[in-house]
Amino acid sequence: MIYGRSDATLNPGGVRIGTAEIYRQVETIEAVADSLVVGRPVDGDVEVVLLVTLAAGQALDEALLKQLRQRIRQHASPRHVPAHIVAVPAVPYTRSGKKVELAVARMLQGDTKAENRSALSNPESLDAIRDALDEARLLPG
Repeated sequence: MIYGRSDATLNPGGVRIGTAEIYRQVETIEAVADSLVVGRPVDGDVEVVLLVTLAAGQALDEALLKQLRQRIRQHASPRHVPAHIVAVPAVPYTRSGKKVELAVARMLQGDTKAENRSALSNPESLDAIRDALDEARLLPG
């Protein structure tokens, strides 16, 4: 596992938020094995979307949703609290171990271009994420 910083920023309501600020809070919760934060454009603004891969035996139930939101609100800010939290089987990573936020953000923008799957260590994760986002009715169209 490679640990590093995330340079991605979101801008909900005109407030700049670094995705790493959210990762730091989410990764303290034992029920969450991994996470990915992206922005979803809505009516000229951006909603924060949190994708979580759960630890074995865990479920994304109301108690866990509440715990995630409270942890982020208390240790980051109310603006950091995601508008949507979706469980996914895996977070996409590059072969060098970096989380792939851009491809998922593009999905949420309706970009149907083929991602550079050869650069990913787990390209199948994008298909599973697309299915989860579609089921949550977060994809455009």
